[in-house]
Amino acid sequence: MSGVWIFKNGVARLVPNPMTEPIDGVEISSSKRKVLVYLPTGEVITSYGDLDQKLLGLGWERYPNEDPDLLQFHKSSSAHLISLPRDFSKFKSMHMYDIVYKNRSCFEVRDLST
Repeated sequence: MSGVWIFKNGVARLVPNPMTEPIDGVEISSSKRKVLVYLPTGEVITSYGDLDQKLLGLGWERYPNEDPDLLQFHKSSSAHLISLPRDFSKFKSMHMYDIVYKNRSCFEVRDLST
């Protein structure tokens, strides 16, 4: 179960998608979009083709999976697995932070400059 648990007046309620549903009448919105930046070149990752190239260069390999909606990468020197939605338009900041966590010196999440 994913989402945010809200506790009010002794009652717990799960809000599955707090970014699109109001919580206690207050709508939370992420006013700044995030981008994944490859630090060695300063390049903003704009497609899975770009990301694939960078991850393969860092020793990650495509992980075979049965789910047609997922792209997965595995690094043989660790137990880490990166799971991403196959559709790049569904690539969200939580996926970016997962990549950063597993490749700390190579990627960074930044606010998109407008």
